[in-house]
This record gives sequence, C-alpha cells and structure tokens, in this order.
Amino acid sequence: MKHCILILFFLSTVLPGFSQTKDEGIIRALLARQVTAWNAGNIEGYMKGYWENDSLVFIGKNGPTYGYESTLARYKKSYPDADAMGKLTSTIVSVRKLSSDFYFVIGKWHLLRKAGNLNGSYTLLLQRIRGAWVIINDHSS
Repeated sequence: MKHCILILFFLSTVLPGFSQTKDEGIIRALLARQVTAWNAGNIEGYMKGYWENDSLVFIGKNGPTYGYESTLARYKKSYPDADAMGKLTSTIVSVRKLSSDFYFVIGKWHLLRKAGNLNGSYTLLLQRIRGAWVIINDHSS
C-alpha cells in the first residue's frame, strides 16, 4: 500500500511538471524557428509562429494591427528585403504557463542592420490551437 501511495504521489507531482517542460520546449523551439526564418530573409517562414486568423493581434510602436494578413503586410512593408530585416537575436526572459492551453512569454530582441541597429522587448501570448502552439498576441516595442 505504501508503494502505491508513493507512486501516486510521484505521478501527481512529476508528470504535471513534465508536461509544462515539454510545452515550454515546444514553444522555445517555435520561437527559435522564427529567428532562423527571419535571419534567412523569410518573413513568411517567420510568420508560421503566428495564429493564421483574423483575431491575431500585433501591437507595435504605431499601435495594434489586427489579423494575420494585416500583420504579414505590416512586416513586409517595414522590412522589404534582407538588408532591412538584418540579423535577429532573441533572448527569452521568462516563459510562464497560464493554463494547459496558454503561455505568456517575455523577451528581448535585437536587430543588427547596416541601416542601424534596432532593439526592444516583447510579450507574447501563445495558445494551443488544434494541438499546435501559436502566437495569438504579440506586443513588441
């Protein structure tokens, strides 16, 4: 009986942490793929981390942009070529589980560019939709 109680205790304390670690790893990998795509000059590849939906919200220095297509168009206008895009580095400051289907990420970004470097911070809200983690809200400044 003691062994059963210990096993149940182990399963109730370790497995939820494993799930969080697995989800966090998937989210970190998604964000790393975005950096790789950006640095290859591939905005469409970068956008694969975002929710392809009209309810996506991106908030930048000029205010909110609503929807996937509008966000993609905003990126293409602001970064028309690989030189304008530069080389991106992203540092994740924290990844916090809000629920089984939502995570909140805080990070810093830096663009190394010939036209002048840019940097700032970001917050991301990610949601698991149809089994995949996607960014549903991005506030970058």
